[in-house]
Amino acid sequence: MAALGATVEQGIQAAGVGRFQYRLFAIFGLVWMADAMQVLSIGFSAPSIAQTFGVTLPRALETGTFFFVGMLVGAFGFGRLADRIGRRPVLMAAVVVDACFGVASSFAPDFTWLLALRFLTGIGVGGTLPVDYTMMAEFLPSDRRGRWLVMLESFWAVGTIALAVLALVAVSRGADAWRLIFLVTGLPALIGVVLRLYVPESPMYLNRAGRAEQARSVLERVARTNGRSGPIPQLAPEQPAARSLGALFAGGLRRRSLALFVAWGLISIAYYGVFVYLPVRLSGEGFAFMRGQEFLIVLALVQLPGFALSAYGVERWGRKPTLVGFLLLSAAGCMAYSLGSATWLVVGSTLLMSFALLGTWGALYAFTPEVYPTELRASGMGMAGAVARFGGLFAPSIVAPVMANHFTLALGMLAAFLAIGAAAIGLVDVESRNRALD
Repeated sequence: MAALGATVEQGIQAAGVGRFQYRLFAIFGLVWMADAMQVLSIGFSAPSIAQTFGVTLPRALETGTFFFVGMLVGAFGFGRLADRIGRRPVLMAAVVVDACFGVASSFAPDFTWLLALRFLTGIGVGGTLPVDYTMMAEFLPSDRRGRWLVMLESFWAVGTIALAVLALVAVSRGADAWRLIFLVTGLPALIGVVLRLYVPESPMYLNRAGRAEQARSVLERVARTNGRSGPIPQLAPEQPAARSLGALFAGGLRRRSLALFVAWGLISIAYYGVFVYLPVRLSGEGFAFMRGQEFLIVLALVQLPGFALSAYGVERWGRKPTLVGFLLLSAAGCMAYSLGSATWLVVGSTLLMSFALLGTWGALYAFTPEVYPTELRASGMGMAGAVARFGGLFAPSIVAPVMANHFTLALGMLAAFLAIGAAAIGLVDVESRNRALD
């Protein structure tokens, strides 16, 4: 250890990886599963919302638009707050908003109330993204971090399966199906409120805020939970550092931020193009089963080996090579739709896209928090999440018209977005495999 004290990374190595991290993984994973259910429930809930309130289906789908706008606000706002006042208070605030307004959505008395509640739910869901991944990254040593962060993203597939099963059950409720869906999707986050009381403040944040003894105390708690008997060394004190949001686009961070945010936006547009607008087009050509709950379960099951390969790749080959590889595979899978209309080809292309695109997201969620210093880590993740939500909001105007009228052109456009995303990742000026967090 250094004469003036150890780094937090060395303290984390001394505390080890064990029961503490597994608990953290389960707590964050539960809410991430709930968030996946909230996001994906939009399409399944809209028909019954339209029936309940006597509105058109496009009008009912505005609940999704309000939800995405809320996610944009939450990702940006909560991410910034986590760097200013600490991870833990923002962690709790985001999940409380997520849980309370998510459950309250199921009791909305009219459509206006429902729009407001879905917007507020979106704020909470968007806020969990930057803080959860920042916290998880800051409790893991550099040689384990990438694998664990990718596998945390795999809870998205678990949430997808849970939602598909829920939708099959809810359909029997007729016009009240949406109430059951929103109630059940909000419950895991409600449980998460209680479980997150267990989570301490990030030692990396505490030390960077000039609270070295508190950081060491947290690391001693981690070590006790993990059954480590060795002492945690004194930490090298750090001066409190607060940097403005503009620092993301200044100095040595400018290139990596611009490249990463371009990638996040393009991947998001491609994701919604492939999994929302492409099935709509194909369902009108004899592939209606692709919009069913049973096929959604199959898609989610295929995502699991994609996450597994991504988790292996980020540690074996590195973050950037894994991301570029998955993005190029996604682009190739997208163009495979243009080779014909045989059922085996369409289904195979869809399964390949589910495998590759979700593997991409896993690696992206692992890579992004690692490239920013502690005082900007949650802000960087929050900005990335906000850019992704912009992608989701712009996808209808960018992808839907082209997909409806020029199928092959739309496929080429989505593949180009993914290829440009791969090029953007290549321009990021740091590889974070086995790299200690700043």
